[in-house]
Amino acid sequence: MEIKGKVYRVGENINTDVIMPGRWCHLTDDVELAKHCMEDLDADFAKKISPGDVIVADDNFGCGSSREVAPLSMKAVGIGAVVAKSFARIFYRNSINIGLPIFESPECVEVTEAGDELEIDMFGGKIVNLTKGKEFSFAPFPPFMKTIIEKGGLKGWVLEKLGKQA
Repeated sequence: MEIKGKVYRVGENINTDVIMPGRWCHLTDDVELAKHCMEDLDADFAKKISPGDVIVADDNFGCGSSREVAPLSMKAVGIGAVVAKSFARIFYRNSINIGLPIFESPECVEVTEAGDELEIDMFGGKIVNLTKGKEFSFAPFPPFMKTIIEKGGLKGWVLEKLGKQA
């Protein structure tokens, strides 16, 4: 599976309160969630994102509270993936659970700038910065996580196991 998109660059310690401000955590509609994703960091964030775009971040992305609505809002706004030096562990798991691909690649983060275009081979463990002509690797997902992501998250995986449609 491949992801290709423009880079939206952020720094370190981007917490879940910044990704989805607490005043909007009561929302359940994807369209409404998308409108408020990252708005405290950039009021126009949702307007700047095209489907498949990639957030590139420094260390400790997704720190703070364990709110699942943070990765849900990112997926709703159209983020194709997040590449960071490191992730808060609960954010990492919440992202996989809802089918938002996230990758740790410190080398990629070091040379990638806002506006660069990335191509990510999710299951091959490769990121190519098409703008800079550089290639990076990351540890591919283990088989069970790969399946969860392919199904769009745990809900899709469970429904398939039960023989039902989403």
